[in-house]
Amino acid sequence: MRQRYPRDRRIDLLKADESRRYAANPERLREEVEAEGPGPGGRIVIDEVQKVPALLDEAHWLLENRGLRFALCGSSARKVRRGAANPLGGRAVRYELHGLTADELADGFDLSRMLNHGYLPRMYQALRPARLLDACIADYLKEEVAAEGLVRNLPDFSDFLHAAALSDAEIINFSNVANDCAVSSHTAKAYFQILEDTRLGRCLPRLPEAPETAAHPGAQVPSRRRRGREPAGPEGGRWLPAPTSTERRSRIGCSTSSRRSAPTGSPTAREPDGELSCWRLAGGTQVDFVLGDMRLAVEAKASARISGSRLKGLRALADEHP
Repeated sequence: MRQRYPRDRRIDLLKADESRRYAANPERLREEVEAEGPGPGGRIVIDEVQKVPALLDEAHWLLENRGLRFALCGSSARKVRRGAANPLGGRAVRYELHGLTADELADGFDLSRMLNHGYLPRMYQALRPARLLDACIADYLKEEVAAEGLVRNLPDFSDFLHAAALSDAEIINFSNVANDCAVSSHTAKAYFQILEDTRLGRCLPRLPEAPETAAHPGAQVPSRRRRGREPAGPEGGRWLPAPTSTERRSRIGCSTSSRRSAPTGSPTAREPDGELSCWRLAGGTQVDFVLGDMRLAVEAKASARISGSRLKGLRALADEHP
């Protein structure tokens, strides 16, 4: 944000004094901006806006009545919603910052490292990420789950995280996951929703009409029980869908906003819009990823040689949807 908006007025709510000042008097934002202006860049940047959700009302007023522009960022969407914050519906464009991608890493991309360290920059770059990963999961359980009162039994949810990681890139059987964690199927479904809400995992809808979903839990932070992954190993094919899903979602998320500025022929500029899903026939034939209205299909395979038998899912999809 500093690099993108170097000349704009910046409010950093990560500073305790700034956070206290605006929490006590949110209208201070309006008063200061009207007295001093937004700054040379003409925009107001508010970092960690979830710490003072009431500032969104002031931003809304300034946007509507003074025509000012804002760049708002935060790390916890749940905390903004919990504070009954103004969603700025129709007045703001939402962007999501994903983990590292192969495009960003370029020559520094290492698939084995990605599978075992995860996609968050600090974890990916660490020589020994185990402690960082454990700390990240512990902070997640404490700050995002326990402090928010999302679950009644934290140990059960901790067990669920391990079970969810073991179902990575597979069709979810809620009953089996519930049995592994000694909770009800309804509770297991609610836990998966928490993973999505907190961006720790993603579920893909299954096409054409079946209600089951394929999961990619741990998309950002791998579970301790799933370390030691090697793409060339016997189960390499099981682990590839998660990073592939992250790549696809990152490209979809930035394609619309980047088309004007992306270099011609870049992956970002070519990526079509649309929701990501998976496709599966009753007999088990499947395709890992389908984008939009059957416009693009992607299979994630780990093999030194890709034989014709590996393409049966794509061929079956092409037969069903020419």
